[in-house]
Amino acid sequence: MSSTPQHLIEADGLSMHYSIGARQVQVLRDVSLRIAAGTRVAIAGPSGSGKTSLLLLLSGLERPGAGSIRVDGVDLGSLSSDGLADLRRERVGIVFQSFHLLPSLSALDNAALPLQMAGASGAREAATQMLRRVGLGDRLHHRPSQLSGGEQQRVAIARALVHRPQLLLADEPTGNLDDHTAESVRELLFSLNRELGTTLVLVTHDLDFAARCDRVLRLHDGQLHETPVTRPAEIDDALLA
Repeated sequence: MSSTPQHLIEADGLSMHYSIGARQVQVLRDVSLRIAAGTRVAIAGPSGSGKTSLLLLLSGLERPGAGSIRVDGVDLGSLSSDGLADLRRERVGIVFQSFHLLPSLSALDNAALPLQMAGASGAREAATQMLRRVGLGDRLHHRPSQLSGGEQQRVAIARALVHRPQLLLADEPTGNLDDHTAESVRELLFSLNRELGTTLVLVTHDLDFAARCDRVLRLHDGQLHETPVTRPAEIDDALLA
């Protein structure tokens, strides 16, 4: 009988670099972290600090140059590309800043896509329920071009959560939204986090968003630091330090 891992995410000694011509740019340097199941964690830091790169590593969409990552006890380094895709379909949801909806599909078909790709039965029924949960029950058959930015992001959130993943990774989920719509999306993500028990890890420049998470992790010069703060102004001070 296997035991439940103490942490949903365990990362040790992560390093990552990109090549620009003959030059190598170090993005992450010896990053380690532990994230408990059900928590809300914000990753903050200046542009180019490696926030999105870290999220891509945690999702298995990129592989580290060095180090290891375990998600729910599974070593990502031991998985093939197909194995990583299976892991994402079963346990991970991802929300991008720019939505990444398929323009030719309706909101319903976009949201149902992860379950359909996994060959699950009842995909459209589950997607309908999730779209209603995010407030889009009257937009099921609208295509992305017929939806506002906030509505498109809600479709993206429904798609990311339709298979009830253990982990939701969100990369600047309010970055392309106006203040009112951004607040609505923040409340939705936190509500779904409580309701579904999904672990939420988000990259954000939104200091209020970060301050409302359980933990704030700051990336600076490729290194990760815990920021024990509770108010946006304190996070701002910490990022500038």
